[in-house]
Amino acid sequence: MDPTIMSHIKRSNFPKNFVVGCASSAYQYEGAAFKYGRGPSIWDTYTHQHPERIDDGSNADVAVDQYHRYREDVAIMKGIGFDAYRFSISWPRVLPTGKLSGGVNQEGIDYYNRFIDELISKGIKPYVTLFHWDVPQALEYTYQGFLGQQIIDDFRDFAELCFKEFGDRVKHWITFNEQYIFAAYGYATGLFAPGRGSSQQADCVDGDTGTKKPNHIGLLPRRGCFLKSLRYLGGDPGTEPYIVGHHQILAHAKAVKLYKSKYKHQNGQIGVTLNTDWYVPYSNSEEDRKATSRALDFSLGWFLHPLVYGDYPASMRDLVKKRLPKFKDDEIVLVKGSYDFLGINYYTANYAKNNPNVDPNKPSQVTDAHADVSSNAFINYVRKDSWLAVYPQGLKDLMIHIKKYYRDPPIYITENGYLDYDCPNVEKLIKDEGRVKYHQQHLIKLHESIK
Repeated sequence: MDPTIMSHIKRSNFPKNFVVGCASSAYQYEGAAFKYGRGPSIWDTYTHQHPERIDDGSNADVAVDQYHRYREDVAIMKGIGFDAYRFSISWPRVLPTGKLSGGVNQEGIDYYNRFIDELISKGIKPYVTLFHWDVPQALEYTYQGFLGQQIIDDFRDFAELCFKEFGDRVKHWITFNEQYIFAAYGYATGLFAPGRGSSQQADCVDGDTGTKKPNHIGLLPRRGCFLKSLRYLGGDPGTEPYIVGHHQILAHAKAVKLYKSKYKHQNGQIGVTLNTDWYVPYSNSEEDRKATSRALDFSLGWFLHPLVYGDYPASMRDLVKKRLPKFKDDEIVLVKGSYDFLGINYYTANYAKNNPNVDPNKPSQVTDAHADVSSNAFINYVRKDSWLAVYPQGLKDLMIHIKKYYRDPPIYITENGYLDYDCPNVEKLIKDEGRVKYHQQHLIKLHESIK
């Protein structure tokens, strides 16, 4: 390991209230998918009915078995010295039908109580995400999940159950994880559950070669694009992502209002986790500079702008027009200011290039920004087996951007990481030099942004 990198940044360089932790999600970690009263989620259905949509055909029936091995996991976190653990509560594990009227699964409640108590006993604060993409399948069958307005109240009820059961110990709540990914990848490209969208949107960067398939252009980050082909499952990529996004924002705001009005005595905080890449103009042209701004508007701004200003970015209103839902007057009041803090998931950055050739007869969330961010030119060093360009400066630039344009909210970096697909030998695996360097460099840039 390069000693200059290791010596540049230490925990003591950060403020005393700087929180260091790690993160997971229920579906990816828990396992016990069909046990102990848990109902199926859309990801269970997706992976079992369409294994071809997962690169290796696997599912999360067992995952890393955190349901049974959480004490081991917490002990590892304690040994590392983490302050916090962000995890999600599986909606169908506590409400198998997705609705309070369908009954509460006490086994699920008991599991999370044990888990939270174990964390606290080891000095680790729980940061709890309420929704990490696992819509109860029953709600998908009943009213198509987040396409149905009914989900706003059902999510509020689920959130209240969690506030009631766990709020005496949980002091940091995150309503949604990555609303953009859920809407765009689930309803425009069809890459993620529930797999809706157009087959024309499915082409993306190949996970093995890092090259773009010929028919894809638009606002689709490389992340998650490793499928070779997709079968069309239905949907409308020009309208459904925006409906789903709108309902997520309203569900978030209703849960926040409930928490602040009814559970204020718990003395906790509540916010949302959003994701975005950072974008840099592909050239010095005015067209590419404007495309870069639009790329940010259609990713981060799509979900943050309403929380700060009460409406979507002007560029979205201008380009999406009638396909973009409108907030009613009372909804503007509900949504605006509905957060105590902001979670940000940042991994990488891309060039943004103006795309003047969008077909108006085939509207899609993927191309609506008229910005191509999936060009073959990587913004910085990228491994041959990865989509992730290592660009720490992007994290600093993103922090400055949010401070400047979104009123300087308290921020947690709720995800940031490095991936590789090769299988190194044990010695390389233990040293893990690439990942260590990635985090060191990003911490340096984060420290600079704080200063």
